[in-house]
Amino acid sequence: MKKIIFFHLLNDYSGSPKVLSQVIDAVQKKGYCAELYLGGKAGEGFLSSISCVKHRYFYKRFNNKFLTLISYVLSQAVLFFKLLKYRKSSTIFYVNTLLPFGAALAGRLLGVKVIYHIHETSIRPWPLKIFLRWVVKVCSSGNIFVSHFLSRTEGFSNVGGQVVYNAIPQKMSRVAAIHIYQPLRDGSFNVLMICSLKLYKGINEYIQIARSLSAQEIFEFTLILGATEAEVAHFFSNIEIPNNLNILFSCDDVVPYYQRASVLLSLSKPDECVETFGLTILEGLSFGIPCIVPPVGGPVELVSDGCDGYLMASDRVDDISEKLVFLQQNLDACYRLSAAAKVKSLSFSSEKFESGVLGVFDGI
Repeated sequence: MKKIIFFHLLNDYSGSPKVLSQVIDAVQKKGYCAELYLGGKAGEGFLSSISCVKHRYFYKRFNNKFLTLISYVLSQAVLFFKLLKYRKSSTIFYVNTLLPFGAALAGRLLGVKVIYHIHETSIRPWPLKIFLRWVVKVCSSGNIFVSHFLSRTEGFSNVGGQVVYNAIPQKMSRVAAIHIYQPLRDGSFNVLMICSLKLYKGINEYIQIARSLSAQEIFEFTLILGATEAEVAHFFSNIEIPNNLNILFSCDDVVPYYQRASVLLSLSKPDECVETFGLTILEGLSFGIPCIVPPVGGPVELVSDGCDGYLMASDRVDDISEKLVFLQQNLDACYRLSAAAKVKSLSFSSEKFESGVLGVFDGI
């Protein structure tokens, strides 16, 4: 039986651990043996409920970026030495994101095949990204990219790569398939955004949009953040929150919020972080929600301007506000966009995702 050992740095409710949980489910259904190495202490996230053998290795984040960097490097040294026990085993090392480089280096030393699932392009500081890319060049036997944009911008001439689009979990897909989109729920037009707690995700811009429409009672804004209550409290401690904005954190079930949403926003700032795919965008499309997304990167492969949503840069706050008013006042446009969104989402099925991932393993 083929054994696959998965590596991830931090378990939370962001996109990369969510996708990894789907990969692990897929390989276990195929009959492969799976193990998972996670950094940090046990905590809540999409990988918490995965039913496979789990190992923990040291990692801790600090408010100080320098201390976090030291912790990260130390964590990978610890991981490297933990893996030396696999010296004579027949396994595959599956490295999720560029970050768990200790696993890739151990795989290279042990002669183990290493597969990278690459999700990101914006890694700081730049010397760290250069080093991580060097590790991929030296250690990887094959790479999976989440979009053609990422494959073009972060591909490697000496390592084969394959694009496997993300998909939403089958459980969510079944709910989305029977969902009937309504732009107005209980007399409210709800504008949803789901993201990590980072300024480059456009959180300030989202708050500006909510504030600009606060005089119109029909608008309701919901911001779901992949962060703890303490992190959210600290982040917003000096920010005035408009009364039409509801902020949630560490939400493990976002389905009820998609079912209520009228429009989904993705406001990442391309000069700081280019979205390489946009899993929340795909989830929104699956529920038939019109999406307003950045005009660059992976979102362009998901949303066609004026068809199932709109491509608008996050710094166009006034224009986005006007577009929301237009949609609220033209419900026929919402229904047209919604129907196209549902159709578009069918191109990103879980069956295609699983087939693509398993094809990589079968080729090794």
